[in-house]
Amino acid sequence: MALSERDRAILDFERAWRSGPGPKGSAIRQQFAISPGRYYQLLSGLLATHEADAYDPMVVRRLRRLRDRRRRARYEGRATEAHRSR
Repeated sequence: MALSERDRAILDFERAWRSGPGPKGSAIRQQFAISPGRYYQLLSGLLATHEADAYDPMVVRRLRRLRDRRRRARYEGRATEAHRSR
């Protein structure tokens, strides 16, 4: 499956975003005409593809690391909260 033009635009946006001014949600709405929630659903799906990794491996791997850190932090937070409630 080849990446669509929108898929490439999303990955390009993620690569360049750090230097962008203003809130990211506003930029997402303006550039893609979708809600930030929908954008992140699309981005998550892209991160699972080999095509995205081949297109921009540094961005995809950076985003995967961030996603995995957030997941781990949520999991560890829940484990700590469960331990405290005993």
